[in-house]
Amino acid sequence: MRIVDSPNQDERPPGVEIGLVVVHAISLPPGQFGGDAIERLFTNRLDPSAHPYFESVAHLRVSSHFLVRRDGALVRFVPVERRAWHAGASTWRGRSRCNDFSVGIELEGADDAPFEDSQYAALALLLTDLRKKLPLRAIAGHDEIAPGRKTDPGPRFDWNRLLVELARPLAL
Repeated sequence: MRIVDSPNQDERPPGVEIGLVVVHAISLPPGQFGGDAIERLFTNRLDPSAHPYFESVAHLRVSSHFLVRRDGALVRFVPVERRAWHAGASTWRGRSRCNDFSVGIELEGADDAPFEDSQYAALALLLTDLRKKLPLRAIAGHDEIAPGRKTDPGPRFDWNRLLVELARPLAL
């Protein structure tokens, strides 16, 4: 796992239990994969003149705990003990401010593109590891915690496949 520190983080509220994982999808520019634009966005270094779309997002101060690239490579931006700024205005099971009690995982992807085998495998391994360290009780899509505002990870994300990956025994 590569570590790229994002400044877009802060302390979680005292005594808050981290019980939720939020799955996101991102591509910059939209629908294009590869490159360093996501890392630049999460570290406040995205050049608004590098692509017309970047003008609309370069000012955002956002991050996630992790990014799973198309090839399954993992990047950590924020330690799970700290609050990443990934959920925005959000609610899960009656609780608002999901950033306070969740871990955000971005998949390099788009609503209209299938995700890669390597991404499902890497996500399952990451979730297995996180479950050993945190009292996780639920996993949700960004679209579930911010309905009407967000659509990711989108209809091409196969939740059943993720569950199968999570149930698969680890190879020794």
